[in-house]
Amino acid sequence: MKLRLEDNTLRLRLDPPEVAAFHAAGRLETVVPLGLSAAERLTYTLERDAAAPVLTVRYAAGCVRVLLPAAVAAAWSADPAAVSLRGQMEVSENQFLHILVEKDLGCKH
Repeated sequence: MKLRLEDNTLRLRLDPPEVAAFHAAGRLETVVPLGLSAAERLTYTLERDAAAPVLTVRYAAGCVRVLLPAAVAAAWSADPAAVSLRGQMEVSENQFLHILVEKDLGCKH
């Protein structure tokens, strides 16, 4: 799973095996070591969440969690024609984070 951050946009891209794993388990996690200790790392996840009303992002102590409503996650991961999910969340007054979750169908590496 690839994470891309640019300006006010957060984007996750999943290759086909990752989409299948997410469909089966409802969760994917990637850990990027940023130093020698376990505390010096960035973790990012994509999670199916029955309590999430919309596509949203949560951040705490080196962990970025992208949450998908359960029904949306199930439909998107099961449908080969459904390529992307888009959402946005207000992070401060009149400032939004744009969220994009995509299937990386053209991945050749």
